[in-house]
Amino acid sequence: MPRLLTLLAVSCLGTGIALVGGRMLLLQRRAPLTPLHDSASLAAIWRRDPDPLRRREAALLLQARSGHDLPRQRQLLRHQGWGPDPLAALVLKLDARAAEALGQRRSADRLWRRLLRRFPHDPASADALYSLGRRQPALRSELRQRFPAHPAALAAALEAGPAPAARRAGLLHLARWGPRWPGAEARLRQACSGGGSWSVSERQSIASALAELGDGETALACLPAAARLAAPTQLALARSLLRSGPQRQARALELLLDLAARSDAVATAAEAVRLLCSLEGDAATAAVARLPAAWRAGAAVAARRARAGSELAPTLAVLQRWPQDPASWDLQWEAARRRLLAGDWAAARALLEALPAGSLPPPLAARRGFWLGEVEQRQGRAMQARSIWQRLRRHNPGGYYGWRAAVRLGQGDLRPTAGEDRPAPWLRWQPLASGDPGLDRLWRLAQTTEAWETWRQRRGGRRAVGSEELLLEGRLRLGVEDDWTGLAQLDQALLSLPAGRCARQRQLELALHPDRFGDLFRQEGGRHGIAVALLQGLARQESRFSPGVRSAVGAVGLMQLMPETAAELAGRRLSGSDLEQPQLNIALGSLYLARLLRQWQGDALLAVASYNAGPGAVSDWIDPRRQEAPELWVEAIPYPETRLYVKKVLGNAWSYQERRLPQCS
Repeated sequence: MPRLLTLLAVSCLGTGIALVGGRMLLLQRRAPLTPLHDSASLAAIWRRDPDPLRRREAALLLQARSGHDLPRQRQLLRHQGWGPDPLAALVLKLDARAAEALGQRRSADRLWRRLLRRFPHDPASADALYSLGRRQPALRSELRQRFPAHPAALAAALEAGPAPAARRAGLLHLARWGPRWPGAEARLRQACSGGGSWSVSERQSIASALAELGDGETALACLPAAARLAAPTQLALARSLLRSGPQRQARALELLLDLAARSDAVATAAEAVRLLCSLEGDAATAAVARLPAAWRAGAAVAARRARAGSELAPTLAVLQRWPQDPASWDLQWEAARRRLLAGDWAAARALLEALPAGSLPPPLAARRGFWLGEVEQRQGRAMQARSIWQRLRRHNPGGYYGWRAAVRLGQGDLRPTAGEDRPAPWLRWQPLASGDPGLDRLWRLAQTTEAWETWRQRRGGRRAVGSEELLLEGRLRLGVEDDWTGLAQLDQALLSLPAGRCARQRQLELALHPDRFGDLFRQEGGRHGIAVALLQGLARQESRFSPGVRSAVGAVGLMQLMPETAAELAGRRLSGSDLEQPQLNIALGSLYLARLLRQWQGDALLAVASYNAGPGAVSDWIDPRRQEAPELWVEAIPYPETRLYVKKVLGNAWSYQERRLPQCS
């Protein structure tokens, strides 16, 4: 009998283990929770799901969409901070923040201390050190040491003081880890002009930060004599001095020549040489002649030499020898463009075919493909032209050249006036696919701020390099609505993407055209009869959807209106802060574009060119080629900035209108 009871017990235990194991396996096989789940199903999971991990994930997704309902957030997060999982640290942080915002200081402090005790090295603890450091200044110092690149540390550095030593330490921390942090730039500019007794290394650190910010003049004034800068900083300083005007060109050229001679940063030196070789004028030519022999024998100098001449053979020789070098890509296009405008189709073909499509990143491959089709058409091979444009349409359906290929194939045109505004499938949530499970999970649970802060802390403030890192960081920045930097990084990622990476190209296309301020654009588009895609395409190019951005000439906001133009449109004087209000700025920018479209009888090419260069300049450019060969008319625009601007805006608009992704087969 005892033996029978033992057998029964073992059998029951085994059955129980099998049932529990089977249930856990079924739970694991269920689709992961994402922002695509509706709130009702998430609420049901949060209340009743047998899996506590899944209940916590549902709570975090609901918290992310709860807006400013702080009591609701605390209700969702209650009892979810259990266990050693990093999500527990996040729950404690979010709960403490909500309690703090509600004025429940004792509850918040208790949560912050629990977070620090249980997860001292998790990035969420940076916020605990920041908050508790308000009353315990030593914790702020610990925060800067333990999590130097974390946004909480940068905020603490900006607030450091009032003692001079504390302010000094905070400013140097910003110079090293976060010169772009809001409020840091003004402090850094004042540092050297304020007459403080900075050491040589401290002045060098401040100058490096100012160079990164593009303020070459102040950086140069702050820089100690004969100081040795880090190579990327030296390149940033040279770039900013070139933008300062001709009076600073000589100093910029010397910095570039010095970089070219450095052996400790070959990649940066190569970039400096490319920049030097792109400059015009006698001074730049003389500087190129002073480059070390190894660089004078390289692609950038050879491309400059070929570009200065008119013969085809030297250009083809450069393209054949250095097909993968960006200097060859630029040379190919400039030489081909001249031949296309001259109607020299045979020479244009030779130049366009000199670099195979497989050597070019997607946007340049699309440009090459479109113009090869045009050459075929001009030389009487219509079927070959159509085949090229069809292939371009499959593999690069968006952008300016995707649009022009579609027009040539009779597959629709860009609609400048209001029409059907279809919901974009790619504006739905997409996985991050970073390769880091922790980062991917934060993104999947709509904790975009935490994902960005985690990434920044792990990177230690280092710049993203290469298409993979630029794609990831760009998407993370978009997740926290830093569109100005994020979209620039995504543009860079596309231009540096190796050929044959279609899956990555699709990821980029999904991120490159976000639906920012969509309701406002739809409202103003409907009011003025303008397609929403055209308004968004223009704002994407003008300001990358950033309300506070200001141009060097004083244009403000999303659609970059000059204050005088905005005042005329509004019928009253407006301040810069007025124009930083998205609703007003979009309304005035849409009104201005509507007037230009009426002036040019709905011609989007002429209206967009006028938005950039002014209708007076555009009226001087109109010739019969505008109707006969609009692509050649665009390439003949005498202002390089406007030429690029027109292609960017209308390419963006086409991408927003069509919302098609590249085919990978």
